[in-house]
Amino acid sequence: MRPLRLLFALFCVGLVGACDASSPDGAVSQNAAVPVGNGFDFYILALSWSPGYCRSLGDRADREQCTASPAFEWIVHGLWPQFDRGYPEFCAPGTGERVPRSLADTVKDIMPSNGLIQHQWRKHGSCSGLQPDDYFTVTRTAFEKISRPDIDGSQMQSFSATHQAIERAFLNANPDIPPDAIAVTCDRRFLRDVRICMKRDLTGYVACPEVDQRHCPRPDLVVVPAN
Repeated sequence: MRPLRLLFALFCVGLVGACDASSPDGAVSQNAAVPVGNGFDFYILALSWSPGYCRSLGDRADREQCTASPAFEWIVHGLWPQFDRGYPEFCAPGTGERVPRSLADTVKDIMPSNGLIQHQWRKHGSCSGLQPDDYFTVTRTAFEKISRPDIDGSQMQSFSATHQAIERAFLNANPDIPPDAIAVTCDRRFLRDVRICMKRDLTGYVACPEVDQRHCPRPDLVVVPAN
């Protein structure tokens, strides 16, 4: 395995400081310039390390995502409305509403699977209080607010790391994120997601103990390179 110091060979520039502002339900934040959903406390932005997802699920993984060339690295797993304890899901059951293909195509660069887009809208987006176009606008804005560290570099084989090392890479790249607003998860032994708790208007971050405590329980995890 490669030394862990290789994990930190390159970092993106830290996130620009965000202004703290609150907005009423359904309003538009003047600072974030994005619609603000209602009926929940904060968002989780779940960033998936795509090579880990593809390796973990193997033949069961989404082919649209996992056969792309060049391979995807950090993608949006989802933007999830959360309560301080627990979360809502499938808030419009039985409607059969689907994200139009024309809209889905606009986010394929960050959510590279139609199946992923449709599932995330039905399970999580439907609980945001937003229409699909606004929800995916907010999703892109959240994604672009986060500097995503390079944990792949030029490595040609998998290597091991602790969840603390992955978390530290994100905190170094994004100094405004407090340590209690982020968690790293794994799928079996593979790095899977980094989950970041964000205010509803995306102007900052919130402590989320319930999320923070659900970090990867393994002493180390496998980081699969994107090649």
